[in-house]
Amino acid sequence: MTKESPRTVVVTGASAGVGRAAARAFGARGDSVALLARGERGLEAAAEEVRAAGGQALPISVDVADHRQVEEAARRVEEELGPIDVWVNVAFSTVFAPVTEIEPEEYRRMTEVTYLGYVYGTKAALNRMLPRGEGAIVQVGSALAYRAIPLQSGYCAAKHAIKGFTESLRCELMHEKSGVRVTMVQLPAVNTPQFDWVLSRLPNRPQPVPPIYQPEVAARAIVFAADHPERKEFWVGAMTAATLLADRVAPALLDRYLARTGYSSQQTSEHRRAGRPANLWEPADDEGGEDYGAHGRFDSRSHSRSPQVWVSEHRSLVTAAGAAAGLAGLTWLARRAGTA
Repeated sequence: MTKESPRTVVVTGASAGVGRAAARAFGARGDSVALLARGERGLEAAAEEVRAAGGQALPISVDVADHRQVEEAARRVEEELGPIDVWVNVAFSTVFAPVTEIEPEEYRRMTEVTYLGYVYGTKAALNRMLPRGEGAIVQVGSALAYRAIPLQSGYCAAKHAIKGFTESLRCELMHEKSGVRVTMVQLPAVNTPQFDWVLSRLPNRPQPVPPIYQPEVAARAIVFAADHPERKEFWVGAMTAATLLADRVAPALLDRYLARTGYSSQQTSEHRRAGRPANLWEPADDEGGEDYGAHGRFDSRSHSRSPQVWVSEHRSLVTAAGAAAGLAGLTWLARRAGTA
């Protein structure tokens, strides 16, 4: 985007985790940030962080699975903050369990939040951006949009669906020669509170598959993507790149590897706690509840930087350097051949 800050930015799922870190990062640029989520406690705390960072905050309690609530939130944002420049879809819900242990209504709820929530957010943004001919939509995805893993079938299916939806939309915007852009940010395992509040039927406490990154790493990539929405996609984390490349080269081998390791790698050695919250149907951070913040309980095991993000941000420079190195190598070989 060419427009400088301050901008009007909407972030769904902004009460915790990646959404909260992203909202704070936009606020630090001086942007006006609308924070959409269900939990009142987390929303208010996140709004205070945005203001402390230097931005203007508008917290709105919304269930993104309800398209009427999303559309009304978008109307309110433009009325109170001005035209929406950037819309970031982050909100999701999931269930950690084998397929045989997930109920049909739970699949429906996961799909409505994690996939249709992105559709409704995107459509609310398009309703306002298309008439103006500008704007950026950032879909926060995952390596699991390409490569599904066991015990997260609903989440993986939704992320695959978001990728397909986004690719269709991108082609339509190109056909219409619209100035509106849509991009995806594919994330690795991130240290967020979801592992303490999602519905889980695993025997032990769930964990992200290492290596784990802090939510601020994801937030920096999201802000960069919002500034460069002409790019189709951004990969965050070396494991994201490795997983996507491995799936292209040897998908059957990856199936066998995940069948062997996918259960143990997503659980700690601690037994599941009785009475833990589950935010599938109701927010864990509702009024009077706990504010979970952006970070989960894996700070000591999480990386605060990702060299791969720099590579993704400077792809043209890396490509040029690679081409130059290749040309130098060919020149050297040609000279060796000429002197042989």
